[in-house]
Amino acid sequence: MHEARAHRYHAAEFNMVRAPMRQAGHGGFLDRWRFYRPTGDRQRQAVIAEEQAGRAVAFRARGFAVAAVMLCLPLLTVPPRLWYYLAAAALFFLLGLVPHLLRRHRYAAAIQAVFVVLDAALITTVIIMPPPGGLDIGWPVQTRLRSSEFLYLIVLLVGAALSYSPWQVIWTGISIIATWSAGVAAVYWRADTLHYDGGLESMPVDAAMKVFLDPHFVSGGTLLNQVILTAIATGVLAAAVHRSRLMLLRHTRAEIARSALARYVSADLADAILRSERRFDTPATREVAVLFADIVGFTGLSERTPPERIVALLKSFHERCCRVVFRHGGSLDKYIGDGFLATFGAIGDMPDAAARALRCAVELQQEIDRWNGKRAARGAAGIPLSIGLHFGPAVVGNTGTEERLEFTVIGDTVNIASRLEGFTREARCRIAASEACLAAAHAAGGTLPAFRHFGPVAVRGRGEPVDVHIWPAAPIGAP
Repeated sequence: MHEARAHRYHAAEFNMVRAPMRQAGHGGFLDRWRFYRPTGDRQRQAVIAEEQAGRAVAFRARGFAVAAVMLCLPLLTVPPRLWYYLAAAALFFLLGLVPHLLRRHRYAAAIQAVFVVLDAALITTVIIMPPPGGLDIGWPVQTRLRSSEFLYLIVLLVGAALSYSPWQVIWTGISIIATWSAGVAAVYWRADTLHYDGGLESMPVDAAMKVFLDPHFVSGGTLLNQVILTAIATGVLAAAVHRSRLMLLRHTRAEIARSALARYVSADLADAILRSERRFDTPATREVAVLFADIVGFTGLSERTPPERIVALLKSFHERCCRVVFRHGGSLDKYIGDGFLATFGAIGDMPDAAARALRCAVELQQEIDRWNGKRAARGAAGIPLSIGLHFGPAVVGNTGTEERLEFTVIGDTVNIASRLEGFTREARCRIAASEACLAAAHAAGGTLPAFRHFGPVAVRGRGEPVDVHIWPAAPIGAP
């Protein structure tokens, strides 16, 4: 038998979306940090997958960038220096290939951090250090700091923004500042370097121009500007990536919650609940249409049928009924052995809940008829279904403990619907609905299936009788 199932919304499964999404950006630092981190294994795996995809995109971008540089190099230099710079570009590509191949490694983040430093060191070395082996054109090394090649390091920073990790962006910025500052400092403190720490603006123009145009001159102010601009770019990009990561977390949390919620309600209703600002699981009294359904004679059937076939039968029965309930906007409260409890209006406001429940009940019977037709064609016994319907106030919300919560409906409305389902045997009908359910459905308007008035019925455990309508309108067995 299927164990009774219900809406069990643990904090890590559903409320991880609703409350944090409303509170993001509010509360203390720890609250914001908890929201920033992945919650649960499913979300952690989803974030890891996106980070790996981001690294893959960054590697492809690196490949395009290297190809573009290689195509432009023949326009900027000639052999044999050309071969040196082409080799440096190829090495830069290989430095990106290693972490790309290891992006699924358990220490992928640490590996990426090491190779970021190597990337920054390689670019800094190629920019500042003259080509070896007599390939240099003979200009003073200080002149290499006056070109615009420093921008290649900024491109490296931009590439880090393709990830979903602001820490990678920050680490890349720190690596660029550290390696470039070390390289400039090595040139700045050379014995043949000319620098003026007092500021050129305090010198006569001719003297200042003489110092500035000297090929051995290195300006400390230029390095300071480069460091400041790199730090600003790092901060801005890290903030942008931070926002992107928050959006990723919101998206994955919503998708996880939607998939969990879609097991109990239709996809459209799940989306509507997730968009709503009001928590649906807060205990409250609502007007709810309750539908109880049960297979008639299931006990005898289970005695005559092997257990594995019973399980397969129940699975097919539940799947067919679940699709019909969701199609009418209902929610599946629980499976109860060979039956189930469905509700309309328990999760969200539904003015036509009673009408939806009535139409759903009739379509359930029609679906069972089609299924029984297929079963009869292969010689299997039919599966009769009885349904009870009632509409009225019910308490809805989470019950249980923090370790095991169940979202369900409680109250007299649920009890009456259950009793009416059992009454179908006595009335020789397939659906028994209360007058309250029919009245609420007619008040909502729209076309409704035809029910026959049966009259007041005494319900066990209730002092007052319940006025009942039954379906089909013609008695079962009538011509």
